[in-house]
This record gives sequence, C-alpha cells and structure tokens, in this order.
Amino acid sequence: MTALELETLRNAAMTLSEQERAALAKDLVASLDGPADEGVAEAWDREICRRIQQIDSGEAELLDAKEVLSRARDRIRG
Repeated sequence: MTALELETLRNAAMTLSEQERAALAKDLVASLDGPADEGVAEAWDREICRRIQQIDSGEAELLDAKEVLSRARDRIRG
C-alpha cells in the first residue's frame, strides 16, 4: 500500500462514527495478536473456578484493598 492509499484509508476511517471507529480499532489491534489460542480461554475458566472454590472453602486468604495497596507500596520501596 502506498502512502497516498494509506492516507486515503485513514481519512475514510476518520469519517466513521465513534462506535464504528472503536470497532475498527479493536479489529485492527486483534489482527496484530495473531490467531486466538482456544486453550487459553478454557485454562482461564478452570483457573477462575479453582480460585472461586478456594474462596468458598476458606482456603484463600482474602485481603482488604488497603492492605493490598500497602503491601504493593512496601515492595516498590524495597
């Protein structure tokens, strides 16, 4: 594609509505990631279920947001 063709395409895209531009941008960014790995979604579903089970069983240690932020700040400071 030439620079002129790219500029024409860019100008045409800018005439789209905000919603249409957002959809186009999402598709363009997704195209850079390559094909989706079907196993990833399944792995995340299993991990989410595992974590929910840990919370429900009381096995997981739940922290208040203030505690999490405090710990993160402490780690950043060294």
